[in-house]
Amino acid sequence: MDSLPDALVQCILSHMRSGRDVAVCSCVSKRWKESLPYIRSLYFPRSSFDSHSGGERPDDIIRRMVSRIVCLEELVVYSPFSSAGLASWLSLLQPSLKYLELRLDNIAEQQACLESPSKLDCISKVKNLESLKLWGVLMIQLPKWDVFPRLRTLEIVGARLEDPALSAALKACPNLTNLLLLGCEGLKMVSIDLPHLEQCKLDFYGLGNCSLSLKCPKIRLLEVQGCSWIRVRETNCLRHLSISNNAGRVYMVDFGRLSALEYLSMRGVQWCWDAISKMLEGAREVKHLFMKVEFTGDFEVLQPFPEVDFVEFFNNHPKLQKFDIHGAMFAAICQKNSLKNVELGFVIPCLEEVVVTVRSPLNAEQKMSTLESLLKYGRNLKTMVIRILQMKSSHSSTDDFFDDICRFRCMNRKIVRIE
Repeated sequence: MDSLPDALVQCILSHMRSGRDVAVCSCVSKRWKESLPYIRSLYFPRSSFDSHSGGERPDDIIRRMVSRIVCLEELVVYSPFSSAGLASWLSLLQPSLKYLELRLDNIAEQQACLESPSKLDCISKVKNLESLKLWGVLMIQLPKWDVFPRLRTLEIVGARLEDPALSAALKACPNLTNLLLLGCEGLKMVSIDLPHLEQCKLDFYGLGNCSLSLKCPKIRLLEVQGCSWIRVRETNCLRHLSISNNAGRVYMVDFGRLSALEYLSMRGVQWCWDAISKMLEGAREVKHLFMKVEFTGDFEVLQPFPEVDFVEFFNNHPKLQKFDIHGAMFAAICQKNSLKNVELGFVIPCLEEVVVTVRSPLNAEQKMSTLESLLKYGRNLKTMVIRILQMKSSHSSTDDFFDDICRFRCMNRKIVRIE
């Protein structure tokens, strides 16, 4: 590298990110040391200071390094730090910093509430942020944030939040286009009003009884886990929608027109049938439908799905290309009356791939008839995957049903496979 011009050396070294590498390179030569101010990104992993034995504190080491960089755009700190240390770094970086990622690790700390300023409050020093990612967050008090006018991405992972604190944080980020709240607990009623939001992923821990209201007219992708009541009225741009609830029930969904929806996923142990039917009714233009809901029923009693007419279902979803269907929904369209009166000329025009999960040998004849009908009427069907999952039965019907599926697969080996 001695033969390279200074500008090229600076360009090469500017791609370093690890704080340890930066520190080592600064000791190689004066020429290398003079190139380090041109670094754009700095990353301190969790173990950055595990073997540190000097008298200087990690906070001071990071401050000294960032103070030597002319225009740092990205700072990622996973190693432990204090609120005073964070405040000092951000004061130096406020003109240039665009991307900030911090592992706060204060979710269980009571003293975090007593720090002044808190680690969260220190972030307000960098108003030109475009992306903010926080790990291990305790946000039970309103963060003292001014407006971040340029912030487009906000990600909070592993957090204990309260409704007013989250509301205040979102209010300070009016121009968000991407929002991710992953592994968050403590929330009960979440209201999100962001006019520019396009992608939103929400994952709430707890009893699964959270309420969500979304007012985001530009939303294109929405994934929600852990909510029982969901209201999203402006959905003209929504293309990807996933709703799941692993701990609780889905009682109510209220969506506007889903005319642009291409992907719909419904998962959970129990959904009210009214919520399921509303989603299926609104998603008539969907191309990929994934259904893994075990039971219906409005209250504590778990009930099977009511009968779903095979012909009517596919007529209502004419653009469906891929259908992932779990046991309960598959059983619902396998009722013996469903295929009695198939109108002349009926076809499933766009269906190309079907993934069927079977968990019970009950009504084996109707299930086999439904599989055969998917092949018969799905003129463009290219792949059918049959998954046999936890089929526990000592009755001979289990073996007979499995034999029927194997025979069906052998007769249609170019399309059907068993997993």
